[in-house]
Amino acid sequence: MFQRRKTFSTLAAAVLATGLAMGTAQAAAPAAAPGPAAVARDCGYYYGTQLTVRGHTGDRVREVQCLLRSWGFHVGPQGVDGKFGANTEGAVRQFQGWYGGLAVDGKVGVNTWAALRS
Repeated sequence: MFQRRKTFSTLAAAVLATGLAMGTAQAAAPAAAPGPAAVARDCGYYYGTQLTVRGHTGDRVREVQCLLRSWGFHVGPQGVDGKFGANTEGAVRQFQGWYGGLAVDGKVGVNTWAALRS
């Protein structure tokens, strides 16, 4: 599974570089999505990588929830509500275990941010 994501990332980077080299800011995306749904690179709430954990609220949490949903993970009945509770923590743990190579701790640190945005 990890090799497939790595291959996709390499292919996507090559396509983007080719598009930029040709003088355009857009490049064609590969036909196959890496996750169960079309994956958003970002959802527009937050662009950093600060540690985000249960109990936090606000835009960082909204970004985590939005990215998790884009990968097909359920973040709770309230959806993207900006509250990092048990449902969001559970979804983070599921994502970390599914993605592979991440500590399954329910915390969104630098590595989990990178995986969510990959």
